[in-house]
Amino acid sequence: MFIVLEGIDGTGKSTQVQLLADWFVQQGREVVTSREPTDGPWGKRLRESAATGRATAEEELELFLRDRRQHVEELISPSLAAGKVMILDRYYFSTMAYQGSRGLDIDEIRRKNEAFAPLPDHLFILDLDVDLALQRIGGRGDTANEFEKRGALQKCREIFLSLRTEPFAQLIDASVPMENVHEQIKSALAERR
Repeated sequence: MFIVLEGIDGTGKSTQVQLLADWFVQQGREVVTSREPTDGPWGKRLRESAATGRATAEEELELFLRDRRQHVEELISPSLAAGKVMILDRYYFSTMAYQGSRGLDIDEIRRKNEAFAPLPDHLFILDLDVDLALQRIGGRGDTANEFEKRGALQKCREIFLSLRTEPFAQLIDASVPMENVHEQIKSALAERR
């Protein structure tokens, strides 16, 4: 099973990935969790770009494609082939949102990714008002980086919301306590089995 959690910064994706992984482990399933960008060479360059001054949208897209291709080849596909539950914190839908918010064509971004990246079985879009997301980002002691400016986050949120009509997508209200978000995700999984 391939599960992806998406949403703007501050929605609690990392927390939900861990809660979901723990839940599957309690059921006796083998689980692999990961995130994008990865900690590989291309992902590190992307993280540095966010902290030190962003690359162009086109350069970022190329780095994301290289990072994701390596991720698919070395971790995602082998994990799925071995029958494990693969849970990702961000995937190419984030690339569509964040690079799309910078003016790149989201359909073209999607086409380039789906040429090699498998579709998830479940895409959970954790949705949160931008102002609340910014409060959470500030509340965790972080300063907003270039990916986390209000206008950019609003555009990203709109792109994420446009994905909710996909047959494998489910919109999750991330404004509620994390336990309630986890229950929403578990309920959605139960309904789709």
